Amino acid sequence: MIRLLFLIPLVLCLLWMLFLTYRGYSFTEGKQGFIYILVISTVIAAFYTLMWFIT
Repeated sequence: MIRLLFLIPLVLCLLWMLFLTYRGYSFTEGKQGFIYILVISTVIAAFYTLMWFIT
């Protein structure tokens, strides 16, 4: 499970990019969404890593 954590931001960024292109937005207009995805994914990965070391 831990080794697949890198897929979370990749899939979410891909879905966000598809959403942006479907709605006709550019990459620069959706840049804040990519930042949110990366920050939230980093927090999730840090939490799982912390739990892995604790247990």
